[in-house]
Amino acid sequence: MYPEELVKPMRDELINAGFEALYTSEDVENAMSKEGTTLVMVNSVCGCAAGTARPGAIASLGADKTPTNLTTVFAGVEKESTQKAREFMIPFPPSSPAIALFKDGNLVHMLERHHIEGRSAQMIAQNLAAAYEEHC
Repeated sequence: MYPEELVKPMRDELINAGFEALYTSEDVENAMSKEGTTLVMVNSVCGCAAGTARPGAIASLGADKTPTNLTTVFAGVEKESTQKAREFMIPFPPSSPAIALFKDGNLVHMLERHHIEGRSAQMIAQNLAAAYEEHC
């Protein structure tokens, strides 16, 4: 587990952009039960989360269509909510960072760590915007 003072700025970056932090299994269950589209950002302290995943997810919100609900769990910090969120992402293996788009609780688009590493925030934003155009 990482200390709160280390992760707070990383969590707040998403919260300040409109994401709801999910801390418990119940929070995740409630988020997944909402109608419409839900984006789940599996946050991480790694460099690709800071350099491309978080900025890409935030930049994607400038698209014409965007998810109804924006949520985030923090891998290595919020163990309970992260584990529950990953259950909804099966068959994909646990990955952090990761970004998943759900429609009415069903997974419709997934960016795993290997889709994020080595790609720019702009490329991630474009990938997500294309998924929003199709599903939102």
